[in-house]
Order: sequence, then structure tokens, then C-alpha cells
Amino acid sequence: MTEVATGTSTAELWPMIHEQRAKVVDMLSALSDPQWDTQSLCARWRVRDVAAHGIETNLMTPGRFFGKYLATGFRFHAMNENGVAQHASQSPAQLLADYRATANRTTTPPGPKVAMLGEAVIHGEDMARPNGIRIDVSPDALVAVANFTHRSTPVLHGKQRSAGLRLRATDVDWTAGEGPEVSGPAVAIILAITGRRAGLDELSGEGVETLRSRI
Repeated sequence: MTEVATGTSTAELWPMIHEQRAKVVDMLSALSDPQWDTQSLCARWRVRDVAAHGIETNLMTPGRFFGKYLATGFRFHAMNENGVAQHASQSPAQLLADYRATANRTTTPPGPKVAMLGEAVIHGEDMARPNGIRIDVSPDALVAVANFTHRSTPVLHGKQRSAGLRLRATDVDWTAGEGPEVSGPAVAIILAITGRRAGLDELSGEGVETLRSRI
């Protein structure tokens, strides 16, 4: 088990965000063109669609966010779908180039900056796992994202899925909550509490079936 720091100040977060985005770039660089059309862990989105969403996320600013949100009548999911649609005609090479070109930006939508680290970690897994690839996530990034996701209420609903459960990572020093235990690799816990069944097979404990029923 790896001991990690738990601080997530802005100064600490941006290097982690940029490091994780660089790992996503490396993963995308290794994909064949057919793999870009693989169904991702996100319902209705292929790998190429998740990558397009990542580009839009990397480009986001508060002003850009509110303009796009207003344009959809304050429908968050419609805003995301519109962003993906803007990249529909791009080739995998073009999507990769755009993701790489935007990966080192430090702009964000409104909200906690740790959400940008969560986006890079979770959506990286959404694209990598269906293609049989694993991304090496740093221990500090895992702890920061686990802390964020298990408390999240809107969008990710990690707080609701993990309510009444004790979550325990077996690869980093992280636990949260009280109740029947769910244990396993931190990234598998993160995937499960954010609604991805892909992480469940790596988890164990008497709380797993409760968690499974909430996805």
C-alpha cells in the first residue's frame, strides 16, 4: 500500500491534472482507428466521443460554460452532447492532436478544480478499459479523486451510491464512510461509485452487492 499526501491545493492539483491528461494522450496515441469507435464505459458514447468531450472540458472557461449552458436551456447533458457533436467530423488523428494541444491548459468551468482531475482519471478509464488498456494513475491523484467522488452529489452521484458503506482502497492509504465494507483498487472504487459497472469485479466485501444495486 502506498502512503500519499492528501493535500489538494491549486498548486498541487494542476501538475496532477496535466500529468494525467498526458497519460490519456499516451493511451490515445496507442489506439488503432477502429479502437476509437469502441463503445466506451459512458452510455451512448464511443471512445472518440469521450475524447471529444475531453477536448471541450480542457477548453472550458466560466464564460464559455455559462454561454453553452444557457444555449441549451440549462440542460447540462444537452450541453455535453452538443460539445461532442462539434467534433463529429474529425478523424482520430485530429481528435488526438486537439486533445494534446489543449491538455496543458489551466482554464476550468465553475466549480472545484479537482473535478478536472476527476474528468481526466475517470474518462481516461472510460476510454482505456474497453480497449484492454490500463492507465497508471498516481497515488496522489487516486486519493484526490476518491475524496472528491465519494462526496459528490450532482452529476456523479458518488455520495448517494456510497452512502452507508465503508470504502477502503487496497493500493493506497484511503478509506471513507461507515458500514458494510467495499474494498479494492482505488480506481475500481472510483469507477463504481460514479456509475461504472466495470470496476465491480475488482471489488470485494459485504457491501459490494449494495453498491452494485445502486449502479
